[in-house]
Amino acid sequence: MEHVHRVDLMEAAVGWELLCKSMNINEEKDVENLRNIGLDIVRKCGGLPLAIKVAARVLATKDKTEAEWRKFIDRRAWSVGNLPTELRGALYLSYEALPHYLKQCFLYCALYPEGRFIYRDYLVMSWVAEGFIEEQQGKLLEDTAEEYYYELIHRNLLQPDDYSFDHHRCKMHDLLRQLACYLSGEECFIGDPESLGVINISKLRRSTAVTKTDTVLLSSMDNAEFKVRTFCTDQEPWSVEETFFKRFPCIRVLNLNDSLVKCIPDYIGNLIHLRLIDLDGTNISSLPESIGYLMNLQILNLSRCKDLHILPLAITQLSNLRRLGLADTPINQVPKGIGRLELLNDLEGFPVGGGDGNGKTKDGWKLEELKHLSQLRQLAMVKLERATSYSTDSLLTDKKHLKVLNLYCTEHTDEPYSEEAVRNVEKVFEQLIPPQNLEDLAIGGFFGRRFPTWLGTTHLASVKYLILVDCNSCVHLSSIGQLPNLRYLGIEGAAAVTKIGPEFVGCRGANPRSTDVVVAFPKLESLIIEDMPNWEEWSFVVEEDAATAAATEGGEDGSAEIRKGKAPSPRIQLLSRLKNLVLVDCPKLRALPQQLGQEATSLEVLQLRGAICLKVVDLPFLSVRLSIVGCYRLERVSNLPRVRDLRVHYCPNLRRVEELGSLQQLFLTDDMREMSSLWLPGLQLQCRQRHGEDLDIYTWRKKG
Repeated sequence: MEHVHRVDLMEAAVGWELLCKSMNINEEKDVENLRNIGLDIVRKCGGLPLAIKVAARVLATKDKTEAEWRKFIDRRAWSVGNLPTELRGALYLSYEALPHYLKQCFLYCALYPEGRFIYRDYLVMSWVAEGFIEEQQGKLLEDTAEEYYYELIHRNLLQPDDYSFDHHRCKMHDLLRQLACYLSGEECFIGDPESLGVINISKLRRSTAVTKTDTVLLSSMDNAEFKVRTFCTDQEPWSVEETFFKRFPCIRVLNLNDSLVKCIPDYIGNLIHLRLIDLDGTNISSLPESIGYLMNLQILNLSRCKDLHILPLAITQLSNLRRLGLADTPINQVPKGIGRLELLNDLEGFPVGGGDGNGKTKDGWKLEELKHLSQLRQLAMVKLERATSYSTDSLLTDKKHLKVLNLYCTEHTDEPYSEEAVRNVEKVFEQLIPPQNLEDLAIGGFFGRRFPTWLGTTHLASVKYLILVDCNSCVHLSSIGQLPNLRYLGIEGAAAVTKIGPEFVGCRGANPRSTDVVVAFPKLESLIIEDMPNWEEWSFVVEEDAATAAATEGGEDGSAEIRKGKAPSPRIQLLSRLKNLVLVDCPKLRALPQQLGQEATSLEVLQLRGAICLKVVDLPFLSVRLSIVGCYRLERVSNLPRVRDLRVHYCPNLRRVEELGSLQQLFLTDDMREMSSLWLPGLQLQCRQRHGEDLDIYTWRKKG
């Protein structure tokens, strides 16, 4: 008999609202016509939110008619009898409704242990290596695989981490993971493979080994060979014997990251089916030349291999290689001819060098060697201070697939750079003009005095994510505010910047009496500014322009409008979508800009740490959380009528906290006990009067 959950009327109504919300059903006509059948579907789902959400995504592919929804509820998949009770119904139906190419991608996620984060880029590489991705004309396999990833999220089969930019990582709900494991049967296993025995392990096709620390993996399996195509490991460090590689003649995906592996034997060249090998974070110091025999190899990840200083000549024979990961690896000797790997689309940690070297190897690659890599999708270059300028500005502009670009110079700790080195690095960066399709840009360790001119132009119209790290010689920031699709901006370490002004938003030189509206940061959601030791002033308009605008609106002197805090001018519209603002270790910043409180109407979270000179926080649109740590001179927090969560630590001069009408939770450390007695009673009284209950107050002892 089919198991049916009892769902009362109230639960059904809540479930129906969730179904409508998940499908964006807003029109009253649709809501009314589909209510009865919708309530039946909610009951079929047992009122479980997960089941309702995945059912909603299946329904979203169908017409919004009672007949179509009736077909959905009558499908045989609702009553599959051989499934465990908790996996029947909507959960199985959501899998059954997937196209074939998404089914195998979904089942692959069962390899991740319960509760573990799944990272988009690694999942994409694995799917490509497994051969799951269908070729589409004019598109890279990785782009198509990324579409698969977001389709699984859209169908609620993967749960995105809302704190990760662009949902680049996710988790799998426990029930959906159980479903994937059940459907994978004996071909997929997570745990200690030695517990299965030779007979059962021979049936495996994919496995994630979860073992104890310092285990020698498969040491008791008597040299048995397995038919496993994918072999991964969990996070515990473990080691292998030399015979380990002989156990997997059919292996396609081999993940040894963060293991205690020190040596890769010559035998690796016999694993002719191998398409992905991940040695990230291992202790290897060399790779055998036999790796050149792996003609099917697509992904070679050597990131964080701290003892690896040289790449074998055979690397350039891997004609099917699609990714070469060298990030945080001290590679200095590389083989000539990297440009022969024409399918390479992900090159992370490209070490730049100027010399020709001796024989067939050299100290770093010249920038010109990138010319032949037309498929590049992700590129990270390091040691750019060693580059020399070249004859063309089109080195990167014609890379039509390039989405991610990281440009890094080596951190300099000795004497200051010479004038010649500064001029050279400025010229090199000026020539590295990205293509217009770029989405993700990072610049680190740049020691020029001015950023490249292309950084603050609409040439980067597609950029969504921008990071500037340790650019400590640039006095001014570029006109980043004019990037129309920028959603995340991080600035960390800009020691020469003392003032951020109109040049940042791109309205320098605007006519103060013009009626044109300057729009800045139209889509920015997160702004993170850290380690700005000399930053004192922050504004968005020239002060005399603000005064002129106020006078024009409110009187000859404009003083009334200025006192009232009205917006100085309609000429600038900025940060309308900003949700998250973080300011860390900005000890000289004296005040937040007035326009921030007037324009950032979507602001949800503000974090302040180490803003020693800041005296006032007054942001009427801030709606969720204010966290303040180590703001020693802060005196007043007020006019925050929408904030629900306030957290304060080590603000010894905070004498006034008021006008927080929606406050529900207050977190205080022990050091705030005496000072908070000045304003805490007022907050408690306000909460009782407005909400009829006491304010939730939490105190904790701050460690360190």
